[in-house]
Amino acid sequence: MRHLIATSVALTLFATATLTSQPAYAADPGSKVLVEFELMTWPEVRDALAAGKATALIYTGGVEQRGPQNVNGGHNIMGRAIVKEIALRLGNAIAMPVLPITPNNASADLPGTIGLTNDLLEKVLQRMVEQSITTGFKNVVVMGDHGGGQGDGDKNVYRKVATEMDAKYSASGVHVFYCDQVYEPANHAMEEKLAARGYPRATHAGIHDTSIMMYLDHDGTYVRKSLLPTAVGVPVGPDNKPHPTADSPKNGIVGDARRSSAAIGKEAFETKVNFAVKQIQTFIPPKK
Repeated sequence: MRHLIATSVALTLFATATLTSQPAYAADPGSKVLVEFELMTWPEVRDALAAGKATALIYTGGVEQRGPQNVNGGHNIMGRAIVKEIALRLGNAIAMPVLPITPNNASADLPGTIGLTNDLLEKVLQRMVEQSITTGFKNVVVMGDHGGGQGDGDKNVYRKVATEMDAKYSASGVHVFYCDQVYEPANHAMEEKLAARGYPRATHAGIHDTSIMMYLDHDGTYVRKSLLPTAVGVPVGPDNKPHPTADSPKNGIVGDARRSSAAIGKEAFETKVNFAVKQIQTFIPPKK
């Protein structure tokens, strides 16, 4: 009897060891679509490239104060969710790791910001583009969730990197693009919609920003909802510029976030994704 029990235990242990030794990247018909480079194994990336997912989406976030009500890493939180959704809707793209630090300046008065310089961002973006190309991607799209480095003319690091890298690699059939629609155009469109509905305008940590954070905040860690009733800062005029008064709170908010909601956040999120997908498909037409 003891011999039989020992044999049974040994067979069970052998079977368990055999099952757990199977390749972790074995195909799982019931698994969800993987589009995040960081959550894929190298064989999954290889197979995705072979299947036509040859577009790398390089998205930048940022760490900066976002008023008393929002966590400092909001740009990264939003960036990861937005670029993932863009990749899913494009169907031929992979979301690369979000760059968590972008051009900005720290402040002792509002201690929530850590930033790079434009020169550093340029070097990092160049490296990320080249690494993506070495990995096997044939198209690379750079874009960002934060305004640092996305200024006009020579101040636009993203456009500069995309233009120079595309010129360098286009002869080999590799192309690099800058998607600017996901930032200023999408944000402006949403702000105009909100203004038309009677909501106060904002340029930083207002209704638009806070609402997206609320939409993504599933466990109450991104937005301090108890502070929303007092989440008002420097007023913003019809010209979309701040108009501080003598008694304007110096709390990092440029606008008014008190009427923020997850419903508005969903609409703003969709606007950013739709603007980006539409523009990227003009660069890289979807396969029919």
